[in-house]
Amino acid sequence: MKTHSINVTMKVGIIGAGFVGAACAKAMLLRGICQEIVLIDKKRELAQGLSLDLSHGAVLCQATHIYAGDYSDLADANIVIITAGINEKAGKAIDRKDVQGRLRLLPQNYVIYQDIVPKILQKTTTAPILVVTDPPDPLADIAREIVLSSGASNQIISSGTFLDTVRFQIQIAKEFNCHPSSIDAMVIGEHGTSQVYVWSSARIGGELILDIVERNGWDKTDFKSNIEKRVKYANIEIIEGTGASQHGIGIVVSRIVEAMLRNEGLVVPIGIFQPAYGVTLSLPAIINQEGVSEVIALTLSDSERAALESSASLIRSALESLN
Repeated sequence: MKTHSINVTMKVGIIGAGFVGAACAKAMLLRGICQEIVLIDKKRELAQGLSLDLSHGAVLCQATHIYAGDYSDLADANIVIITAGINEKAGKAIDRKDVQGRLRLLPQNYVIYQDIVPKILQKTTTAPILVVTDPPDPLADIAREIVLSSGASNQIISSGTFLDTVRFQIQIAKEFNCHPSSIDAMVIGEHGTSQVYVWSSARIGGELILDIVERNGWDKTDFKSNIEKRVKYANIEIIEGTGASQHGIGIVVSRIVEAMLRNEGLVVPIGIFQPAYGVTLSLPAIINQEGVSEVIALTLSDSERAALESSASLIRSALESLN
């Protein structure tokens, strides 16, 4: 008997064809995670040029149709990614001594989101929206308020501290001369200067990292401080060298989208609205096709819990300042 298969096309929309949007599109193309990518930008020629450039390489990847479009093309999108907005260099958010960090970009990108999000909702009221623009956490809150006021049901998530977590694992791995995937450690809270490093449960080979540090006679405070500085200011170091932090976040976003499209149940720290804190911030969560299905209860030390509350407070203050 002849059987008939159902061909389901997975489609991702990317709004913003700048450095980060381009990196996200390229990473998704190389990973082969969807069949269709539509690029949308207020400068249509930018989206057209990028899609043309990437399409030449797409021939050598898994079959993916990548093209420049407009908001009407989001009607059947499975996921919408927003990368549009002023970046850290242009927004002068690259001072290591500035406690605001990426939050300095919020006022200008807030205006941009007030324009973009309603246009998305005119075409899809269900597709999850992944906020990548800096600062992603308060911008996710802004997008969420627009969604709620419109009566739509799009879940809003931010790329959050997934990238910071990868950077954390890399820096710890360097100290132990092992592969970063062998490190079980995470960063939570704000994707910014107030991010929280969860040392209390950080492990390698099942053993607490700080226990190993202590056994080796290393200075625990210096060990933690040196690693945290390299993680916190990694974006600035990249910008000083290349002009824009883009490729790492592009790959991270691609992995988030892949987990969503494949309904994987991947657990990573990602930005989702946390009622207990009143803002979007990152905690470990299960990712599925809707976005986030469940936030994992995380055991923290007293100092880590206080730091997380401070991180949430900083985000709340940034949002309140917009009023």
